Amino acid sequence: MPVVTVDGIPTRYEVTGSGPPLLLFSPGGFDARLENWTTLGRYAGLGLVTALSARYTCICFDRRESGRSGGRVQRLGWPDYVRQATGLLDHLGVPAAHLMGGCVGCSAALAVAVACPGRVTSLVLFSPAGGPRYRMTQHARLAAHAAFAAEHGLAAVADRARANGLSFTKDPQAGPWATVLARDPSFAAGYAALGRDWYLALVAATARLLFDRDTVPGAEPEDLMLSGLPALIVPGQDASHAPSAARYLQECLPGAQYWDVPVTAQTAATAPGRVLAFLQEQDA
Repeated sequence: MPVVTVDGIPTRYEVTGSGPPLLLFSPGGFDARLENWTTLGRYAGLGLVTALSARYTCICFDRRESGRSGGRVQRLGWPDYVRQATGLLDHLGVPAAHLMGGCVGCSAALAVAVACPGRVTSLVLFSPAGGPRYRMTQHARLAAHAAFAAEHGLAAVADRARANGLSFTKDPQAGPWATVLARDPSFAAGYAALGRDWYLALVAATARLLFDRDTVPGAEPEDLMLSGLPALIVPGQDASHAPSAARYLQECLPGAQYWDVPVTAQTAATAPGRVLAFLQEQDA
């Protein structure tokens, strides 16, 4: 698959299908690989990309620090994901696109919609990540990594990431840069040489910036209320994708369509058709 450098970071992407552009923000938290649309949990059986690519140009990509994309050790915030997404659109010569997020990808899509509304045709927010338990889980994961780094040092973090090859989602102690550490020896060497106090400060700031609320992070509610963008909201129903998160977005996005069906009814027979119907309504 092709790789392009965006905001100084290698980004792996894949383009399939034809028609109006649809940029997909992968589900999977800190392991948001493009393959997750066809292999991860409930997404594996939905066939979304296959169905959507029949009528749309689907642009999937590995979020920075995920899959085969690169990374940079810094205080992470939603604007960093905005730069990656818009930089990829720039590279592909796409002035505006429909955006579809799954899980935490919804937050990145919302951040793009608020920061660059002229580049967004519509939003599909599929099982948005959010809710109090989601925030608590993310803070606990980052705290576990910080504790390991403080006790053992960054060289030990790099060694751990290389040894087990697991993402931050699967091994919290390995940290948000685990995937890049496991793949890139030069990145790992630079990481191991970083100052510990500086690093622990940026991890703490990352937790605060990315997961700052018990609803859906990524954009301020007032900005969403003023956005005016058409949206389809598909609710989740577990500790990390609370129904309250989807209802919050319904309240914040005036005129949004809310697909009020339980997760058990969101199947390969129903979900792709519902998303396609919404997108084609916007293109009519």
